[in-house]
Amino acid sequence: MAERLLQASRQRRVKAMTAAAGSAGRTAVPLLLCALLVPGGAYVLDDSDGLGREFDGIGAVSGGGATSRLLVNYPEPYRSQILDYLFKPNFGASLHILKVEIGGDGQTTDGTEPSHMHYALDENYFRGYEWWLMKEAKKRNPNIILMGLPWSFPGWLGKGFNWPYVNLQLTAYYVMTWIVGAKHYHDLDIDYIGIWNERSFDINYIKVLRRMLNYQGLDRVKIIASDNLWEPISASMLLDSELLEVIDVIGAHYPGTHIVKDAKLTKKKLWSSEDFSTVNSDVGAGCLGRILNQNYINGYMTATIAWNLVASYYEQLPYGRCGLMTAQEPWSGHYVVESPIWVSAHTTQFTQPGWYYLKTVGHLEKGGSYVALTDGLGNLTIIVETMSHKHSKCIRPFLPYFNVSHQFATFVLKGSFSEIPELQVWYTKLGKPSTRFLFKQLDSLWLLDSSGTFTLELQEDELFTLTTLTTGGKGSYPLPPKSQPFPRIYKDDFDFDYPFFSEAPNFADQTGVFEYFTNIEDPGEHRFTLRQVLNQRPITWAADAYNTISIIGDYKWSNLTVTCDVYIETPEKGGVFIAGRVNKGGILIRGARGVFFWIFANGTYRVTGDLAGWIIYALGHVDVTAKTWYTLTLIIKLLLRLWNCVLPWSEVRRMFAPLTRLAVHIKKRTSENHFYTSSRGAFVFPPGPVLLWHAERQVCLDEHPCEFPEEWLGCHWNALL
Repeated sequence: MAERLLQASRQRRVKAMTAAAGSAGRTAVPLLLCALLVPGGAYVLDDSDGLGREFDGIGAVSGGGATSRLLVNYPEPYRSQILDYLFKPNFGASLHILKVEIGGDGQTTDGTEPSHMHYALDENYFRGYEWWLMKEAKKRNPNIILMGLPWSFPGWLGKGFNWPYVNLQLTAYYVMTWIVGAKHYHDLDIDYIGIWNERSFDINYIKVLRRMLNYQGLDRVKIIASDNLWEPISASMLLDSELLEVIDVIGAHYPGTHIVKDAKLTKKKLWSSEDFSTVNSDVGAGCLGRILNQNYINGYMTATIAWNLVASYYEQLPYGRCGLMTAQEPWSGHYVVESPIWVSAHTTQFTQPGWYYLKTVGHLEKGGSYVALTDGLGNLTIIVETMSHKHSKCIRPFLPYFNVSHQFATFVLKGSFSEIPELQVWYTKLGKPSTRFLFKQLDSLWLLDSSGTFTLELQEDELFTLTTLTTGGKGSYPLPPKSQPFPRIYKDDFDFDYPFFSEAPNFADQTGVFEYFTNIEDPGEHRFTLRQVLNQRPITWAADAYNTISIIGDYKWSNLTVTCDVYIETPEKGGVFIAGRVNKGGILIRGARGVFFWIFANGTYRVTGDLAGWIIYALGHVDVTAKTWYTLTLIIKLLLRLWNCVLPWSEVRRMFAPLTRLAVHIKKRTSENHFYTSSRGAFVFPPGPVLLWHAERQVCLDEHPCEFPEEWLGCHWNALL
């Protein structure tokens, strides 16, 4: 298809140039992107009767939660390359909007993000990585729009309740400090602030927040509400004039391209403030291509924000690869520029916030849609999509069936656009590799004496951008390194005097917050540590686990050894555990299973098959107290080799969990005692502050078997001991 279009385009241009060089009475040249003009739909693009709504941009979400966690660990130049594909103008996705999570210490889908105020008198505007990400986005595009939205809140705001609206002034103050801190410490101007992601809003809180922002001189910061459904926020605004005044944008999630009547009656800007959330295959790209057009055509939504920006978290966590691109291997440097990047580019590279939609937009006769936008200065961009039902299903909501078929679409430019002499053409075809093209520039379309008329031949799953702008570009870098599994031998002594980020590389917090901590009371080998810093549950967004936990490594490891030096700070009630074969995380973390080895400050230990501690394999007493360093070692070995079996990994876990032998070891640390061998798994910790130091990790795979004492090597058909 694309080659035929290229050939026709070249022939058309030659004819047009020949005609232009002829006499004053030039002969009109048929301007077609097809061989023949056949009857079909005709669509007028005209600004004579005014323009439609103002375009506010296309963007993506980092957070909700911890979706960019692994990105910060990428080595250069690969990290900068990924950022260029996301934010650099006229290079890749070229996003107009970056929306970030205001970390609140709680699990918010794929992990936790730290708050800038763990406690009332605690302020730190360098925790986490969203500050860094916003600065990197601004570095590439100084005009990018920045948004902040809380998913969870630190527990102190709730005064003992799992509710952020107990003290409205206090919560508004907390959000305001994040905005002020962004400016003071990072020179970042936050443009929009949200209320509480996909949870209840409080009318009085929204009013208090507006007053507090104004009092602090932040009048320019706009409020978007309520990042949930169109209702009840729209009806509430119609019934409350003050609420209607203080809210600038109504933001809904996964609207299915439609709005409700009340939302339109508010006459406010309407945004799809979270959308997409689909695996970044060509189906995900088709989903994005369809909604970027039809969110405006069907629902007057002038901005669409995709969740998530980049799939930079362990793929086995919920919603794996549901980002515009994939970057989940900082240890190898491997990343993949997925097709949603180039689908985004069809709109983002040829429009800017502040442009206007034409009133003359709509659906194509045989399926698909078209929109057109202008800057009011003579520039015009037209985006045409023909995404099929099969190849454009988003993860939500349900998509009613529709049909798309081969068609010819004739477009007629009128009004101020009738004299446009030339349009640049960009083309995408999703589907089979043999016919697949991503953001390919075709020869320009010469209009000349065509009276502003041209025809496109359209097939299923295609995307065309026709524009007066000549600045578009398909950026590229040399291929990144090949994909590699997580290293079999991995260690980290946390030895950083001034770490750039608060978290240790590759650790992904799932409940609780683990931060670098310099233990100045220990001048020896335990000076540099990783510490779990929360002692109060946050105001949760999801089902956080009852025990704090951070994961690292490869989900598929079976034979492994985990060793950590640990320190329990809380007497009597404190404890710590290490684990392997942890089978789930994110919003499912509370139900995680695996092998968990616990010690407690009250002098007991346990080995359990789940994080909740219901499945107990062993328990007893051990000489453990708080305020002392111990080395914990957990060795797990699958005894039955599946020589000729081809089974899903989940089935292997289910069938052969009983065929596992494990050994645990506790060793008190002294200055003469150096016992550091081993591991991966999940590095996990229970409630209360915990110090973790010098975790050397080594994985023992079948091709490099671990050394086990002979008495462990027999076949044991009983449960774990």
